[in-house]
Amino acid sequence: MKPVRTLSGVTTVTVLTKPYPCPGKCIFCPTDVRMPKSYLPDEPGAQRALQNEFDPYRQVRSRLLSYEANGHPTDKIELLILGGTWSAYRRDYQEWFIKRCLDAMNEVESADLAEAQRRNETAPHRNVGLVIETRPDEITPDELRWLRYLGVTKVQMGVQSLDDRILALNQRGHTVAETLRAAALLRAAGFKIVMHWMPNLLGATPESDRADFARLWTDFCPDEIKIYPTQLLANTELYAYWQRGEYEPYTTQTLIDLIADIKPTIPEYCRVNRVVRDIPSTYVVAGNRRTSLRQDVLAELARRGQQCRCIRCREVRDRPVAPEHLTFKDMTYRAAYAEEHFLHFVTPDDRITGYLRLSLPLPEAPRLPFAELEGAALIREVHVYGQSLPVGAEQRGAAQHIGLGTRLLRAAEAVARERGFRRLAVIAAIGTRQYYEQRGFDRGEYYMVRSLAQG
Repeated sequence: MKPVRTLSGVTTVTVLTKPYPCPGKCIFCPTDVRMPKSYLPDEPGAQRALQNEFDPYRQVRSRLLSYEANGHPTDKIELLILGGTWSAYRRDYQEWFIKRCLDAMNEVESADLAEAQRRNETAPHRNVGLVIETRPDEITPDELRWLRYLGVTKVQMGVQSLDDRILALNQRGHTVAETLRAAALLRAAGFKIVMHWMPNLLGATPESDRADFARLWTDFCPDEIKIYPTQLLANTELYAYWQRGEYEPYTTQTLIDLIADIKPTIPEYCRVNRVVRDIPSTYVVAGNRRTSLRQDVLAELARRGQQCRCIRCREVRDRPVAPEHLTFKDMTYRAAYAEEHFLHFVTPDDRITGYLRLSLPLPEAPRLPFAELEGAALIREVHVYGQSLPVGAEQRGAAQHIGLGTRLLRAAEAVARERGFRRLAVIAAIGTRQYYEQRGFDRGEYYMVRSLAQG
């Protein structure tokens, strides 16, 4: 058993959609006819998908069986759907794909998606988070309504750069303004936002990358990021630029220095999920071939006497927790058209045990087609860390199941009421609906809502 797989409080199951055309023409993106755009068959998750012929049911079942064989709890599942641009796939395929994933978690077949969702509320493997990946220019109010219908709670978005010149050089196909609009729409609809950022794109330098990274924390303010240094692969258009001498990959040491410079600047409300793509080194033509870049960067920070304060670097993991010794904190920051509150508990040694993301829309926030969100403050995420435990289980000193989630909800109610909001809405995953019902939330069409009595 590798406890780290479930030390973040949930068990992640990654599946890939079938190979399908992508609207993007990015020069750095690899193309392999066997895989969805940007993926290679030798990446771990992609290997499993290929072995299961991209069948969603088989992918989920095989992963669950693997976890169970290694002693991991599998009752709280974050389903991560990868495969290029989700929004580009036909909607009937999207609906079928998610239904089959839920069928695998429910261990029974359903007639349609709605039935599969209902069954999953009490299933052996409940979906507590549903993640897709797409492009900023695909995010519209109608698309967000569709994603909520499917049960999506988190969106990974390929931002890559916040410099229009760099985006154009790399034929990214969208602008920084479109990225900001997408982030504002996602936040206003309560989604958790994951941004992919790529240093060493064509036209970039370490200095311009440092400036670019700083822009992430102005209006964009992602909840999580994946740092994906550009990797020079033979089956990309970028390879021809390198052959002509028009592109030069950073060395491993340059990348380590760059990421060690920027990592301590990441705000405490953000989690760094990845620092490099898990692409086998045999595919990389020139530049960095190390997939252990995160460890290399942490070693460099230790050498400098510095540390990163992102969520991942401060998770409590398997350390014992004494509830009476926790300190409650409210970190407030301004994102595009919203006042954000990162409510969290920390241990005496400054480890995060649980947090809640509360978003208070400002008057200029985008209008959305969700009646439940009128006049509502939004809970975008509630997460309690520590070793994932089965629903109802207890473990002395463990962060999960000591009531932190309920305490965070009460704190969010107090903040929202103080700011004059009439109600509190939560973007509940399918498998968490009953949890919120037990805490006074009612079901709307797309969100769960609780009235806030004034006074």
